[in-house]
Amino acid sequence: MKTPNRNMPRWQIAIQEYGGTMTIVHKSGNLHKNSDGLSRWALAYIPENPAWVPQEEHHIEGICVTDIGTEFFDKAKESYKMDINFHIL
Repeated sequence: MKTPNRNMPRWQIAIQEYGGTMTIVHKSGNLHKNSDGLSRWALAYIPENPAWVPQEEHHIEGICVTDIGTEFFDKAKESYKMDINFHIL
């Protein structure tokens, strides 16, 4: 493989039981029309998944809801008229 991707751990898990008794041969996508079940094998993103990477959890502590009046939007529309980089498509 030129560049490993997220499927690499899946393939390694699936073929490790054969212990070097198989040969892997690349087959071009143009020739390989049927879907490859191994690359479509969905694994849950949990610690038991070899591709899982622990990430710091960020919890939402609060939500702020603001009611913006029409005056704000009117000023925004007017500012577009003065912006030389703004164009209506």
